[in-house]
Amino acid sequence: MQEISYLLRVFIAMSAGIVANVGLLLQKYAINKLPEGEKVGKKLFKMPIWLLGIIIGAILGAVLFFLANTHQWGVGPGLVPGLSAFGLIIMAIGSIKLLKERINRQDILGILLMIGGIALLGLTELVIKVEDPAMLDAGWLLRAGIFTGTLVAISIFCQLIQKRSEKYRGILFTIFSGSMFAISNLWVAAVMGLFGPVFGAGQYIGLFTITSIILVVTNVVGIYKMQQAFQHGDASKLIPLQQLPIQIGPIFVYFAIFILIPPKTYSFPFMIIAIVLIIASSFFLGRRQAQLEEIK
Repeated sequence: MQEISYLLRVFIAMSAGIVANVGLLLQKYAINKLPEGEKVGKKLFKMPIWLLGIIIGAILGAVLFFLANTHQWGVGPGLVPGLSAFGLIIMAIGSIKLLKERINRQDILGILLMIGGIALLGLTELVIKVEDPAMLDAGWLLRAGIFTGTLVAISIFCQLIQKRSEKYRGILFTIFSGSMFAISNLWVAAVMGLFGPVFGAGQYIGLFTITSIILVVTNVVGIYKMQQAFQHGDASKLIPLQQLPIQIGPIFVYFAIFILIPPKTYSFPFMIIAIVLIIASSFFLGRRQAQLEEIK
């Protein structure tokens, strides 16, 4: 029974990544159906395939990721990134079969490097848990504010630059989107740590409200910017590229915001290798996407 239970936990973690990527593929499929030159807008809400993609990717995917990180149903935060990265393989297959995108060896290398980097990050065991809301003191809020402000500044920079660079427009929108989700990942840790005090004792209601608003705004903007990115690039390049800020961001959160110490002797070298793999992956996929835009 224990073996079956563990296999179920592994299945949930893998399903989280698969479902999230299937949702993104369906969103990209709907974007491809828009008339050329039409901006992302209300028309998407009238497209069942796009709505299905949002429900599957953003809602069901979020539920599965949450379950995968729980003690009762999941394998724990340490293994979730690596197992969920399996979804990128499904994404690559779906890009070919569903979206009719062409993938060459450089694309495959980039995707595999990203999978390897994400898997290694999971093995570092750099897990963040807000078990005591007192951790969220004035110093923490200042550091979190600087981190959030930096990513917002990067996003604004991407928004401004994309107007002048059609070649890199899809990439810039993708970095914007990933930065929003990186901000969300920081504040979701705070929200989860505040659940008990807020609903149990009525404490930290103001902080809980603010962090909840941040979560809603960053997720909505992140989804919207990814739809814009899909208008200017291939899913097989942009979806892995979105992982750059999403995967690198938590490292800064761990060391610079929560000021934690790596739990294992191998955590730091694994982290360095993972960062190198993720950046290398982003370089290969970004260069390929830029080349495709030049051809167009």
